[in-house]
Amino acid sequence: MTHVSPAPKSSADSGKTLYGGTGSRRLTVRDIAAAKQRGEKWPMLTAYDAMTASVFDEAGIPVMLVGDSMGNCHLGYESTVPVTMDEMTLLSAAVVRGTRRALIVGDLPFGSYQEGPVQALRNATRLIKEAGVGAVKLEGGERSAHQIELLVEAGIPVMAHIGLTPQSVNAYGGYPVQGRGEEAAQQLRRDAKAVQDAGAFAVVLELVPAELSAEVTGSLHIPTVGIGAGPDCDAQVLVWTDMAGMTGGRVPRFVKQYAQLREVLGGAAKAFAEDVVGGAYPTEEHSFH
Repeated sequence: MTHVSPAPKSSADSGKTLYGGTGSRRLTVRDIAAAKQRGEKWPMLTAYDAMTASVFDEAGIPVMLVGDSMGNCHLGYESTVPVTMDEMTLLSAAVVRGTRRALIVGDLPFGSYQEGPVQALRNATRLIKEAGVGAVKLEGGERSAHQIELLVEAGIPVMAHIGLTPQSVNAYGGYPVQGRGEEAAQQLRRDAKAVQDAGAFAVVLELVPAELSAEVTGSLHIPTVGIGAGPDCDAQVLVWTDMAGMTGGRVPRFVKQYAQLREVLGGAAKAFAEDVVGGAYPTEEHSFH
């Protein structure tokens, strides 16, 4: 069984933070392990295209997830379930091309790893070879431990995902908080230990009570990445369209919106349309002779 060991302090970029670091090389899972040892908190955002990813890379975001959340906020699906490996590979490659420093993690979509470790290895290998991601993510704790173990043994870093697993929306009948009650909390603890023992370099905790997330974070030597899991996780992730106010309608309770990009973009589109209709664009300065 293979585990990700902490990076030695003498390694390249040692002592530099993940967010705000100035190194030009691509970050790796060893940098993530070192951050856990330092007690450093770090941010992660989703990204689905080269241009947006380049903005986040320039802003210093150290880890980007090409999430199957693209189904909801990029491809127009009602959930993450319809996302395909072709779509994931195409958009993951775009994000890799748009970045220089961030560690890019590609999601394994629903149906791409549930059959077992061999299927998981085949599809994870595709994301590594064709898209160029530095790691993959898959959902499930104990039930996905064998898949994680084989991928890690094959040299593919894995970020696990437990708690609320959106690919199981049809089984949940929605998106309920996970880990409430002693039996559910015990299962989450077992899931966290299982993915760590299988060799995952980090684990996402989604929609988990803050107290339980804090306990799990303190019990693991790999970092936890929270989304709706309270303030004590080692890292926090948001879907970028939620974070930037691009999502229309309601957003989850745990989301903090740092801009109102939907309003800004809509205003720009209306201003352009009004200039065209009114003859204010294009003018002489926008014309050729």
